[in-house]
Amino acid sequence: MASPPSTLEDVAESVKKPLDAEADYSTQNVQYDEPAHPRKLKGESRQKSRRKIWKKFRQGQESDWWFASTGIPLLAATISPLANVLSIAALVTSWRQQIYLDSAFVAEFDGKPFADPRWCYWINVASLICGFLGNVFLLLNFTQRIRYLVALPASIILWYLSTGFLIGITACMQIYAPPDRPYQTYTQGFWYGIAAAALYLICSMILMVNMLGYFLGHYPDTFELTDAQRTLILQTMLFFIWLAGGAALFQRIETDAGEIGWDFVDALYFCDVTILTVGFGDLYPTTDLGRGIVFPYSVGGIIMLGLVISSLYKFVRQLGEENIIQGHVKRMRERTIDRAVTNSFDLRQREHDAHRLIRRSKTKDALHISGPSNARAFRTAMGNTVRRAADRTPGVALPKALQKRRKPRLLLLREEKDRFDAMRKIQQQTRKLKQWYALTFSILAFAILWCVGAAVFWRAESSTQDMTYFRALYFCYISLLTIGYGDMSPKSNAGRCFFVVWSLIAVPTMTILISDLGDTVIAKFKQWSSDLADFTVLPKNGVWRVLFDRYPWLLGWLQQRLAERAARRRVERGFETADPEADGEAEPDISLPTAQPLATSTSTSADMEPSSLAPLTRTNLVLHLVLGIRKVSADLRLPHPKRYTYEEWLEFTRLIRFSKYAGPIAVLADWDWIGEDSPLVSGLAESEWLLGRLIDTLLRQGNYISI
Repeated sequence: MASPPSTLEDVAESVKKPLDAEADYSTQNVQYDEPAHPRKLKGESRQKSRRKIWKKFRQGQESDWWFASTGIPLLAATISPLANVLSIAALVTSWRQQIYLDSAFVAEFDGKPFADPRWCYWINVASLICGFLGNVFLLLNFTQRIRYLVALPASIILWYLSTGFLIGITACMQIYAPPDRPYQTYTQGFWYGIAAAALYLICSMILMVNMLGYFLGHYPDTFELTDAQRTLILQTMLFFIWLAGGAALFQRIETDAGEIGWDFVDALYFCDVTILTVGFGDLYPTTDLGRGIVFPYSVGGIIMLGLVISSLYKFVRQLGEENIIQGHVKRMRERTIDRAVTNSFDLRQREHDAHRLIRRSKTKDALHISGPSNARAFRTAMGNTVRRAADRTPGVALPKALQKRRKPRLLLLREEKDRFDAMRKIQQQTRKLKQWYALTFSILAFAILWCVGAAVFWRAESSTQDMTYFRALYFCYISLLTIGYGDMSPKSNAGRCFFVVWSLIAVPTMTILISDLGDTVIAKFKQWSSDLADFTVLPKNGVWRVLFDRYPWLLGWLQQRLAERAARRRVERGFETADPEADGEAEPDISLPTAQPLATSTSTSADMEPSSLAPLTRTNLVLHLVLGIRKVSADLRLPHPKRYTYEEWLEFTRLIRFSKYAGPIAVLADWDWIGEDSPLVSGLAESEWLLGRLIDTLLRQGNYISI
């Protein structure tokens, strides 16, 4: 029912609306919206969809594309110099050679190369120029000399051109000027061209993934390189310059001395096995000048390789800690906060709600089925057994709605110390994850490089030295460990080319694996051997007390066994009785044997109360702050970061809050130990964080005294 108009203005409005409607009706019976053109509607929908897909990064936005934003550009910056070196090797070496000399077949390394067509040479030059320019544009993008939207597409296009040129040369060579088999074959330069094309293609494709993440709005269009990342790029470029320069130098020295088999690609292989300390012995300098240059060249190359591996290891660990480890800590904290309750009433209430939701979801989502999943067999009147149809398909899993869903248990965190202990548990689990995650990744990379490399060498060397897959595994293993017995080495052009590329990736991976083993397995073995020596060969004073403190259940089990043994002896010996006729004898002492130790332990624990819990005043606060700063400063010099106990944090918190609130208050932290503002997740060492807060407190106290 409509309400009557309350004022004259309302009445006028109600009369005016019908009149306006009649006027519209008289002039135009029905007014329809003019329909838009189909092409216009389609264009607007496309623009809206594009706006939904292509987004712009907002400052402070979190993204899961952390590897695409940082790892991919640095990966391209470390691979592209290697591709340039391989492209140089493909340019300065002929792609075909004669292996049938003087009416006899010779080894591939002893063949005689002959000139390639001119078009092959100049297209190869164009490929090398495009590859260098693509690397230059990427470096200018890192230094922010050229905009992201200009430099990165230029690098991608130039590297795609290099890939296309090299693929075109190899295809045209195979079609229009192939070697005459079996009298001719391809040289190492041909295989280096294929390897360079593959690396250029990888760099281009991964940079396209980086641009896709930018257009999707996952990160900005700027690279903010850290010092470690900038050092990694510089060291990688210098290492490959050192490798290629040494190859050109040794080629010139040995060729001028009249030695055969010292082309640029052969010298590149020699420099590779020298710097990696593999040393097969199949290629070595024959002149005194070459032997003399080996001294500084090998030392400089090993140092550069060690610096590159160290920088790469630090970058990978930093990238993993900032994204994988911190993400794990964040998920664990959020899960703990969701499961935490502060009292028993909330615990029972949430458990009751959880069980009620489970029952409700089961009844709601349950499927309608005709019978039980494991039904009994029917029995006929004659006693025969008939199987049900459901029993004829054993092993069928239940539907998800009928499966029991296991949910995490709730945590009862009554006091602040409980939240502190929960955060310490998260840190302990994260530390184990950090160690074993890196080790797992290194083992996986090592296994892939080992097995895949063995498969390639097996196919490449099967015709030259009758290599089997097991022999290829053996060869790759002694190469990864840089043992280099010399009984096996690459004998084919394809095998030697692949060894240079594979070893530059596999040997650093093996070094990183050994470092990860030192942090986990070797550290555990060292601890176990030290503990065994403390109990056997070199007994340590107080080692049993340390063992019982570490495993209190063992102490309880031993005490229980000793008590049971003493009880059995008392039963066997019987109870002592006193002579009733004897007078004046002292009554036996029936006091409990544990009363005195218990009193002693109680008094000792009372005496161990820290003096820092005494009431603070403005006069002695400065002294307490100075002592705390001295203690924290000493902890900063420890080899491993100091992890303070809850009682120590309690004392430091009292000092900080006393000055902040200008008086003694309850000892409660300003932060939540599991929350975002917790000092345990600040990214700083605990000693460093406390030192900054204590210094701020001391300055605040000094300003208070001056006022």
